[in-house]
Amino acid sequence: MSHPLTPQWAWDELAAGNARFVANSPRHPNQDAQRRHILEAGQTPSAIFFGCADSRVAAEIIFDQGLGDLFVVRTAGHVVDNAVLGSVEFAVAVLGVPLIVVLGHDSCGAIKATADAVLTGDVPTGYIRDIVERITPSVMTARKDGATTLEELEAEHVRNTTQLLTERSVVVHNAIAAGKLAIVGATYDLGGGKATVATTVGEVSTT
Repeated sequence: MSHPLTPQWAWDELAAGNARFVANSPRHPNQDAQRRHILEAGQTPSAIFFGCADSRVAAEIIFDQGLGDLFVVRTAGHVVDNAVLGSVEFAVAVLGVPLIVVLGHDSCGAIKATADAVLTGDVPTGYIRDIVERITPSVMTARKDGATTLEELEAEHVRNTTQLLTERSVVVHNAIAAGKLAIVGATYDLGGGKATVATTVGEVSTT
């Protein structure tokens, strides 16, 4: 590998890829047969993506990446559970990935469902209820801080998710403290294609 696999390098590559995507000039890197054969020997992804499972938010496309570049974990509303934490810890501790990107987006159905439930008191049934319950603290915090739009609620949920990862995972916390890992929380604009940074943790600059 010719580059230092650092949080800053990883974010710079992703930011450049998103800029290409927004400009409608993607390179579609690492998607050929040669790349497939190289990856047979193992993987060294440069970033972990923890994002919403929404079909419109495909990390490899949004950030113009290819096979083996991203370790992707997705749940509706990017809610954190034990499986998510285990997946993230595997990528950090075993694969040595230096960056986590928490990616929310506008028009998120999970956020809207939670906002409606908080407002009306009508909570969905089944396992959708579990998703709503996990997002509720973010919505309540945002409302307390004066948020009035769905976009503001979504940004707060990204920040809250980032905080949860650092608080609940000793592996993540220690890697950040050692300067080996950073987290970028961002929100994605479905129409414009741009990922806007909402928060950062660790040694990474997004300016």
